Amino acid sequence: MTAEFTLNAEARSDLGKGASRRLRRNASLVPAVIYGGEKAPVSISLVAKDFAKLLENEAAFSHVLNLTVDGKKENVLIKALQRHPAKGFVLHADFIRVIAGQKLTAHVPLHFINEASSVGVKKGGGEVLHATNEVEVSCLPKDLPEFIEVDMANVEVDQTVHLSDIKLPKGVELVALAHGSDLPVASIHLPRVRVEEDSEGESTAE
Repeated sequence: MTAEFTLNAEARSDLGKGASRRLRRNASLVPAVIYGGEKAPVSISLVAKDFAKLLENEAAFSHVLNLTVDGKKENVLIKALQRHPAKGFVLHADFIRVIAGQKLTAHVPLHFINEASSVGVKKGGGEVLHATNEVEVSCLPKDLPEFIEVDMANVEVDQTVHLSDIKLPKGVELVALAHGSDLPVASIHLPRVRVEEDSEGESTAE
């Protein structure tokens, strides 16, 4: 983890839906809550433009953030975001405290590599289909990766990559696998149009 993410916030005592609406409308602030650990939950507000800029970086979603609330620092993870259904900006954020030496769970993006040069694409003429673009991991804060690579180089046509096929960084576990769910991540199949054309060709020949 090379990048560092910092954010300033202010504690707020004016709570409720009406107060949240006023924050967003009058001060361009985003209401949020910090919870977890042994401390009580804290309601805070963030400057909307600063938070939006932070979220432009994909790694912010899977990175420990340095959040300063009224001069006091907290290490947190983004746990949930509520966005405007039409405009997409953040209406509310939930942060969870990160405790050193204590395992955490977080969603980490998948980066698919060697797709164009994979056996199934280059030799088989197939196309890559993604079943998911992120996974939930469990690890210590120091081991949290910004992303996990999925190497598609040796994947053939009609072959599926599952969670158990992913090479994980040291100290990182997949939550779904721990619960016995070896879910599909990606696969390579012939393009639909080509499959239909092949079927029609066979019918004509018959």
